[in-house]
Amino acid sequence: MNKVTKRRRRTDYARYFEDVFKCPVCGEDMKVTDSCQLVCNRNHSFDFAKQGYVNLLPKHVKTKYTKDLFEARKSLMTEESFFKPVTDKIAGIIGKYGFGEKVNLLDMGCGEGSHLTAVRKAVKEASGAEIMGAGVDLAKEGILEAAKQEDDLLWAVSDLANTPFKAGKFDVLLNILSPSNYEEFKRLMKNGGLVIKVVPGENYLKELRYALFEEKHKHSYSNTDTIDRFTEHFTVVERWPVSYTVNLTNRAVSWLVKMTPLAWEACEDRIKAFLKHEEISMTVDTEIIVGRKKE
Repeated sequence: MNKVTKRRRRTDYARYFEDVFKCPVCGEDMKVTDSCQLVCNRNHSFDFAKQGYVNLLPKHVKTKYTKDLFEARKSLMTEESFFKPVTDKIAGIIGKYGFGEKVNLLDMGCGEGSHLTAVRKAVKEASGAEIMGAGVDLAKEGILEAAKQEDDLLWAVSDLANTPFKAGKFDVLLNILSPSNYEEFKRLMKNGGLVIKVVPGENYLKELRYALFEEKHKHSYSNTDTIDRFTEHFTVVERWPVSYTVNLTNRAVSWLVKMTPLAWEACEDRIKAFLKHEEISMTVDTEIIVGRKKE
């Protein structure tokens, strides 16, 4: 598919979402135009890029997340099915709450888009429901990678604390191993909607932690503070531990190291030693927390 066609397709797909947009500059309603733009009532305009995404940041923000990181994460998720048990479980949760034939879903901190794409596919296969999906991230490099996918999904560069969407428009918010802004989450959710947050468990990537760090306190992870903060803002309706191991080849080991911020803190010698593994069994230990707005 050529890039011009992708721009047009994604613009046309955004028309399904037209009533959810608000201008990130002034807060006015927005329309999708035939010239592949989002334009508000006060004429603030944002172009759909030729790659098939829209940048809705009023000003550029640089993050630490690089193109190489997102390419590696996408490879690990798609070619090694690294997170498939997690995304399958999320799809099952969405399916059982009976949102109907069309579910408005927003992935907050979507990165390179592999999780949203996988969840949408799994929901469609399991229940036949159509996911009207949007993924937003502050990192333009992640959204550029997400936009390469062929699925018709809306990808936008956006500030997660001030998203360009009206209040109460989404059935489900996803937040997978990503920072949160819970006040914004509550604003965006429909009454009766869900927020599905995935947090690392104690043993998440424990083999990598042991290899990269000598300090024992870095060998495990506590999600207690994260869960406590979540429960301050939402009524928890379900909690699901999802833990399994994945056998990684040397190529996949290199993807893992490139994609994880854990490597930012490790010394170069330990990283090089870990990359020599021809294969390794890696623990994926997560917890899925499902919440609703507090009444």
